[in-house]
Amino acid sequence: MDPLVMTAATALVGAMATDAWLQARTATVAWWRSAKPSQAAEVENELEQAHTLLSTARERGDVQMEQVLVQAWSLRLHRLLADEPDLMPGLRQFLDEHLHAATASPETPGTTLMTVRAEATDSARVYVAGRDQHINGP
Repeated sequence: MDPLVMTAATALVGAMATDAWLQARTATVAWWRSAKPSQAAEVENELEQAHTLLSTARERGDVQMEQVLVQAWSLRLHRLLADEPDLMPGLRQFLDEHLHAATASPETPGTTLMTVRAEATDSARVYVAGRDQHINGP
């Protein structure tokens, strides 16, 4: 799956847990309406259901629900872009203008959301850090 799709889905689900959710939802529905007007109402309904699921899951301590929702929205975005590949640049712009803004932390202005995927095979090691990393040993 395209990394941009995963990043957008992660940012969308991340925005569901912020105070900026209403703005992010409105922007998402507007973007979707511009791409597929017939799906806008359905997407708005699904976004609200996902928001409710995520809120309930967080109250219960269910940490896996967020990943389930990211996968679901990744698939939804992937299908949209498979039907309309010319929307890819618009998705990047939408992500930068609306979703990153919704998930930015006021304590750390200028931060951006990043999705990292690392895969190790055989006896390889993968080290991923958001900042400083100190590794001691073999």
